[in-house]
Amino acid sequence: MSSAGKLEVDVELKSPAEKIWDSIMNYANVFPKALPHQYKTIQVVEGDGKTIGSVQLVHYTEASPVVATSKEKIEAVDAAKKTLSYSVVDGDLLKYYKSFKATVVVVSKGNGSLVKWCCEFAKAGEDIPDPNLIRDFAVKSFQDLDAYLHG
Repeated sequence: MSSAGKLEVDVELKSPAEKIWDSIMNYANVFPKALPHQYKTIQVVEGDGKTIGSVQLVHYTEASPVVATSKEKIEAVDAAKKTLSYSVVDGDLLKYYKSFKATVVVVSKGNGSLVKWCCEFAKAGEDIPDPNLIRDFAVKSFQDLDAYLHG
């Protein structure tokens, strides 16, 4: 079992790419409102929450597997390509992974959109599983956001 790896998943959504992208860029405001069963609060602690270097402190509900809090730093943003990358810089996830970086890409697909989520990670120990639970949580977040926006 490798200590470093990568997971990818594509999520088809009914909402237009622009709506999904706007929600992701307004993560701190939108996600706790749209997904109160998953996100308690999201606080912007550095920057504006939308640009490179911004840091957000995320408090999850009990719906989140193994992670209660996470501090995430935006590493890259390309609004034209609707791409955002962030790293987890503090919180429960780092008990299991020495490093964890995720990238979200939103593309138009017909009248809806496709969200491509990918994470790169380095495990803190040999017995740590791949972060499939985190991937599944991300998928559910995007699906629930879509239902919120489309409903």
